[in-house]
Amino acid sequence: MTSTGSQMADTVAEEGFTAVLSGSSGDGRVTDTPTPEELEEEAGMMQMEMEMETETVRKATVETDMETPDTPQTPHTRLDIQGEAGLSQDEGDDDSGTDHNAGDSPGTSLQRAERVGDSTLPDVFQTNHLLFYERFKAYQDYMLGDCKTSEVKAFVSDYLEKVVEPCDWQAVWSTEVFDVLVEVMDVHYSELKARVELVVPLRCEARGCELSEEAMRDLLEATQHTVPLHELHVVYDESGDFDQTALAVEHLRFFYKHIWRKWDEEDEDDDFDYFVRCVEPRLRLHYDVLEDRVPAGLVAEYHALLTRCAQNFQEFSNLRNDLGSDSDSELDNVSMVEGLRLCEQMEVLKRKLRIIENPLLRYVLGYKVNSGQQACRAKGLRPTGSRVVHVVSSSMTVAQLTSLMSDKLCPDFSGDEFELQFHSDPLEAVHSCYQGDVVIVCPGHYLVSGSIRIPDSVEVEGFGLTDEVVIEKTGKGDTFVESTAANAKISNLKFIQHDAIEGILCVRQGKLEMENCVLQCETTGVIVRTSAQLSMNMCDLYGSKGAGVEIYPGSVCCLVGNGIHHCKEGVLIKDFADELDTMPRITMVNNVIHNNEGYGVILVKPADSLQERGSVGVHLDGEESDQSKPGTNQTEVPLIVVEETPVEVHYATTPELMEGNDAIKQELVATSAKKSRRRRASMQELGLTQVDDNLLSQEMFVCIQGNQFKRNGKGGFGTFQY
Repeated sequence: MTSTGSQMADTVAEEGFTAVLSGSSGDGRVTDTPTPEELEEEAGMMQMEMEMETETVRKATVETDMETPDTPQTPHTRLDIQGEAGLSQDEGDDDSGTDHNAGDSPGTSLQRAERVGDSTLPDVFQTNHLLFYERFKAYQDYMLGDCKTSEVKAFVSDYLEKVVEPCDWQAVWSTEVFDVLVEVMDVHYSELKARVELVVPLRCEARGCELSEEAMRDLLEATQHTVPLHELHVVYDESGDFDQTALAVEHLRFFYKHIWRKWDEEDEDDDFDYFVRCVEPRLRLHYDVLEDRVPAGLVAEYHALLTRCAQNFQEFSNLRNDLGSDSDSELDNVSMVEGLRLCEQMEVLKRKLRIIENPLLRYVLGYKVNSGQQACRAKGLRPTGSRVVHVVSSSMTVAQLTSLMSDKLCPDFSGDEFELQFHSDPLEAVHSCYQGDVVIVCPGHYLVSGSIRIPDSVEVEGFGLTDEVVIEKTGKGDTFVESTAANAKISNLKFIQHDAIEGILCVRQGKLEMENCVLQCETTGVIVRTSAQLSMNMCDLYGSKGAGVEIYPGSVCCLVGNGIHHCKEGVLIKDFADELDTMPRITMVNNVIHNNEGYGVILVKPADSLQERGSVGVHLDGEESDQSKPGTNQTEVPLIVVEETPVEVHYATTPELMEGNDAIKQELVATSAKKSRRRRASMQELGLTQVDDNLLSQEMFVCIQGNQFKRNGKGGFGTFQY
């Protein structure tokens, strides 16, 4: 077929070309010899005619072959099949969305979870190692969408109905007591359950007991052969037919184990997007915990709150079920009062849970308890009564030893009560200390894998230039340096932080003095906990992804002559407006706070502070308040010491946000005034009409002067309202 068309095309081309060269027309008459220009033009026209005639001949040949069905077909050889397959593959390369394995069996895209040991059960799909974005996308785009709390179960069942195979697939029914192989006969999507049958012969693994086939059949009979869908683990299948079923069951299992709370459906506010309010923050918290981004103490507190909330909800539900709908008995009245109490406790616990689940609130509010307490306790004085000077050095020359003896050891520690010990690891030296010991770290770069905990009153100082005495942390942990000593001191050292979740330095309790240190942060900075004291002088702190310094309620923080820069926030003052919190004592003098991403200094406070502040002294409209009228108890603002000068300050309006030391002082004073009002109101609610002003007039020492705020992203001072 192809050769015939080619011969005809060649014949036409040859005749045309001969006619042009001979100068004759098609009917045999001789014409004048053409010029070169005419010859070139005519050759071009002849070429076009040749191509057209060739195409016409090819089409005619193809049509003739199609109209002749009796023509015997030449069988395809293996080479022809491979060629056609290659042609099809080449043509399919243009479609970027085409599966490259479309010609083959699709196969599974999930991994196999192989069982350890001699197990009689088959392997299942490995689905519990999904990434955050995979679960996030599944819940947001497919499973929950923008549903309300009351619609969660309906959305979930609708999703399962679209994805999960209705029957004829095997799974391992897994409980705390046993694992057994079953076959799914039907799925009850609305109930989130499946009807199953045992696979014979019985393939089962029991924990702490022995189960026979008869016992398993009796158990299934008792449950009417229905089991919760989230307790099923789909058996591994290489065909890929059950991939979506395995993933859907995994999303369901994870949701009801880590996301859903029994009290969610009791929330009266059902107008919010459940995914945005509950699913996303809880999912992020779960993965933050997995990736060691949350302090261990906070994780323990979160789980404790969950347990307490679950217990309260169970008590509340039982009490509500026992109440008669139309009973007015005294017992029912008492139960209603108890129910209200449990309900209030539930709201308080739920609020604490939401604070921990929210990444921003978790960072700015923190948690009240001293979680993550040090593993070692204070040793006190050495039994022998002696004091030890611990010298840390990996190696030392004679000249360095001579300098150390003449400049440090002989002048300061030549008494008979001092002993000398040498260490190569600063972590070992600090943990070997008793009260009154001294650690001298010689020049060098020391790598430590654990946290440096200081429970006793000791001194740790570097001998040499600060940049020459470097202690760098490797590995993860809650904090790098942690102090709980009554009176400790750290000086002339450089700390480099890596992966410390809670901070490069945390003063949990007691007093710590830092002088001439460099703190190179990577995650969070210095934390001053409630009841702790920190005096930080002439130090350089930078690189924190949180605040450079976090000041908690009830703490004492003195910052003099420091540089705090290139952090997310410079100094973060935690909310101390709660009536149970004591006032912090803050001193900030001659610090240079610059080049931070947010504010130089930021204060965290409740969102209603503006509204309540207008009731101090006078109303916002200028009228005399009830508290200033004769015969009423006047609410006095507690004594505020600003730059060592006691004054009484009343704010009727919020001072305009401005950069500088005055703005910080004014905001702290106003917030402390609000705290005084809240405490007095709470005490009056308890019936204490004669309030002892000495209990309320706690001093808040605020000495803020001479600080420089330069090139901070959002300004020198700001507030965060929650």
